[in-house]
Amino acid sequence: MNQHYSDRRKIDPTRGATLADGSPNDMDRVEIGPTLLAFEEWAAAGLTLPDLPKMRQYRFDRLVQAIQARDYAGVLLFDPLNIRYATDSTNMQLWNTHNPFRAVLICADGYMVIWDYKNAMFLSRFNPLVREQRSGADLFYFDRGDKVDVAADVFANEVRALLTAHAGSNKRLAVDKIMLHGLRALEAQGLQIMEGEELTEKARSVKGPDEILAMRCASHACEAAVAGMERAAREGIPQARMSEDDVWAVLHAENIRRGGEWIETRLLASGPRTNPWFQECGPRIIQNNEIVAFDTDLIGAYGICIDISRTWWIGDRAPRPDMIAAMQHGVDHIRHNMSLLKPGVPLRDLTFKAHTLAPQYQRGKYGCLMHGVGLCDEWPLICYPDNFVEGAYDYVLEPGMVLCVEALISPEGGDFSIKLEDQVLITEDGHENLTRYPFDPALCGA
Repeated sequence: MNQHYSDRRKIDPTRGATLADGSPNDMDRVEIGPTLLAFEEWAAAGLTLPDLPKMRQYRFDRLVQAIQARDYAGVLLFDPLNIRYATDSTNMQLWNTHNPFRAVLICADGYMVIWDYKNAMFLSRFNPLVREQRSGADLFYFDRGDKVDVAADVFANEVRALLTAHAGSNKRLAVDKIMLHGLRALEAQGLQIMEGEELTEKARSVKGPDEILAMRCASHACEAAVAGMERAAREGIPQARMSEDDVWAVLHAENIRRGGEWIETRLLASGPRTNPWFQECGPRIIQNNEIVAFDTDLIGAYGICIDISRTWWIGDRAPRPDMIAAMQHGVDHIRHNMSLLKPGVPLRDLTFKAHTLAPQYQRGKYGCLMHGVGLCDEWPLICYPDNFVEGAYDYVLEPGMVLCVEALISPEGGDFSIKLEDQVLITEDGHENLTRYPFDPALCGA
């Protein structure tokens, strides 16, 4: 009986105290993470799991090195994704994006403190890199009312004292996103506020070995979820039984089933609602013989963003020739632009050597050619030539960067769009497309 109860308390009864990724094999653990379904699918696919303690150490080291390289006293983080990167802990991520109650301070000597919800100090204690848990970073009006300035002064004084203890006389503090009263209070403490987003975006842009393993796992889980969505769409749409919301809901459900976390947008549309692009999914019933296009924008397993796009033709007739031509143009666009990717390539070359869209697709083209990706869409952004700003991205590609290569083929005045996107790793000598999900053969003219 006791052994049976012990097994029931394990996520995977076939394993001992830890799972293959180094996390506790405990159903009651605090850490969120992949489900048994995900672990089984990854094992069947022959994937190597990340070592989570090593991944956390790599991220922490990147931040500390970035602080020291800029001669900052520390970096103060409010962005939930930066907090996740620094601590690998979460707390009501979406609510936190518009009610900023968490903060993390990393000092130049590596001393890291988190301010969390007062009843949730335990949420980051699994990570020994977090040296202290406090509360009091909630500096938004709903929570503090007309005394938010008082709370900001208390918080800023704590930050100053920590920096004095761990960075001496250095007053240069990088901050990513902060409420107005918080900024004023930090400046009143004599701190010189520096650009924190520049630091964190560049630190996050180069992925370590275990981050790449985590991304491979998250990509596999995302593509399994997309496959479930495609099956549901192909079974339900010809019978006029499925709305756009119905199809999109499958992606959410399959993501959560594998330990994924949320989806940042609602970018799925059908038929004429695909042009112009960026109409979010709604109650429209998808008809037989129509295009369905989507962009996952999915925060999946391990908090990793998998941002891929596909366009499907669903019906019992062949798609129109102009749709097939647009699809081929999009495939050519992605493949040419992907061929440019290798270490040492200046980011401006990706703009000016990119595939040129045909005139009828120029007006409706996507907002960028490529963008970085990690815990979400990240730096850098590679724009089209007509949006290029000199000096904004004077950098080169490095091994370990991951970019999403985009194509939106949207005929001006048309009744459809083709949306495609693959997620690509920059390797030591070139690139690797991490996206395995096939393009729709019907739209490819097969």
